[in-house]
Amino acid sequence: MELRPYQQEARTAVESEWESGNSRTLLVLPTGCGKTIVFAKISEDRVRQGDRVLILAHRGELLDQAADKIKTATGLICSTEKAEQSCLDSLSRWYRVTVGSVQTLMRQSRLDRFAPDYFQTIIIDEAHHAISDSYQNVLRYFSGARVLGVTATPVRCDMRELGRVFNSLAYEYTLPRAIKEGYLSPIKAVTIPLKLDLSGVGIQSGDFKPGDLDTALDPYLYQIADEMQKYCATRKTVVFLPLIKTSQKFRDILNSKGFRAAEVNGQSEDRAEVLADFDSGRYNVLCNSMLLTEGWDCPSVDCVIVLRPTKVRSLYCQMVGRGTRLCEGKDHLLLLDFLWNTERHELCRPAHLICDNAEVAAKMTEDLAENAGCETDIEEAAQTASDEVQAQREEALAAKLAECKKRKRQLVDPLQYEMSICAEDLSGYVPAFGWECAPPTDKQKAALEKRGIFPDEIENAGKAKLLLDRLEKRQSAGLTTPKQIRRLEKYGFIHVGNWSFEAASKMISRISAQGWKRVPPGIDPKNYIPEVKEA
Repeated sequence: MELRPYQQEARTAVESEWESGNSRTLLVLPTGCGKTIVFAKISEDRVRQGDRVLILAHRGELLDQAADKIKTATGLICSTEKAEQSCLDSLSRWYRVTVGSVQTLMRQSRLDRFAPDYFQTIIIDEAHHAISDSYQNVLRYFSGARVLGVTATPVRCDMRELGRVFNSLAYEYTLPRAIKEGYLSPIKAVTIPLKLDLSGVGIQSGDFKPGDLDTALDPYLYQIADEMQKYCATRKTVVFLPLIKTSQKFRDILNSKGFRAAEVNGQSEDRAEVLADFDSGRYNVLCNSMLLTEGWDCPSVDCVIVLRPTKVRSLYCQMVGRGTRLCEGKDHLLLLDFLWNTERHELCRPAHLICDNAEVAAKMTEDLAENAGCETDIEEAAQTASDEVQAQREEALAAKLAECKKRKRQLVDPLQYEMSICAEDLSGYVPAFGWECAPPTDKQKAALEKRGIFPDEIENAGKAKLLLDRLEKRQSAGLTTPKQIRRLEKYGFIHVGNWSFEAASKMISRISAQGWKRVPPGIDPKNYIPEVKEA
């Protein structure tokens, strides 16, 4: 099986991390981008190196899916470590790849059957669960194994927790890039102007209590069904709800409104039949109580409704991801977003699928609410919000520049530099892994100071490394240095971060010829565009 370009990049990056000594690394691919195929190929690579490989997951569907994909992609047959099945059985022990249930392997009596070095490579599917005690028990026992965590979690704030388990991020393929390159469906969001009150909902284990959500949601179910008639009549829709009884009640309401709705839950004896009928078109709406967030694919789904509000971005992305796969006749996914009213807790919204920067996400959410009822492409909405936030930052930069002028120091304030080069990834950076959170090293501080950056306001080593990497890339590209930017912005020039080093040098020389008192005659700093030398 031939991998897509990004899948091969991911495969290579993981191996590179292991070779460089990072024994526990992460791979991030959005839902629908073939993460199982990637780790199947990585498993094959490790088997060729003589390793035994353990694929670890928390649900039977994920284990079965992994075994099937590994056999399809590589020809390797997997043994199973689950309940009464064991990879140590006389026949199974010949297979080099094992799919294992974490609920089974977490027990010490089960682990004691294995030598601590029995597995040389462990791959954790849905790795956002890896911080739990059950996974930690297994990882501690096989402490010498190299570890790969695979997840669809797209944002670094989720990885702050994962940084307790993993020490590097080998590769990340983002949702916007996957959509742009044609591997996932575009997403259009519609904010529905129906305000649902969550003010009385409590928090449990870091998220909203399902029981409280059920009580808060119940009075609105008929109104939600009416809104669905406007948008979902010709679509194949999946609805996520907080409790089974709510899911079943909403199914009945939808059927009374003319939909062909079905419901599945963990106790449904006919679950496989219902899912097959939904796939074939017998039903056009499928209600569930958080059953279908993992291990279920139906590419023809073209509408998702999240009626289980959440603070957990990985969970939100998994729900929406049920509709992002490509399918013939499907040109986009429609995401219906209701106006949940909560003043106490941050809530995941469409903006959080695509925006890493909290400020941009808040602005995009505000813009979508102002255009309630209209389909809006989330990439376009994110770009608009980013432009608006950037304009606000430029105003803040002007104030920062005025402050910097008073300091009269030769080194450039890092915030000023980040704003000048429009580096959202720098200004919005959040450290994730242990080494990133540590203070900058003396070597990093010296390197920053040498390149013209005042290092004392940089709080952690991760930010220092990111800034040094950016400085080196800009130098290689022949772009302006921090000192050039500071000098030219002092005289009122804007967007200097986009200038070439050569153009900046020439303008500084011309200002110097004026005795540093003013810009050359005929130059308007706010509208000046430097000449670009033809290649």
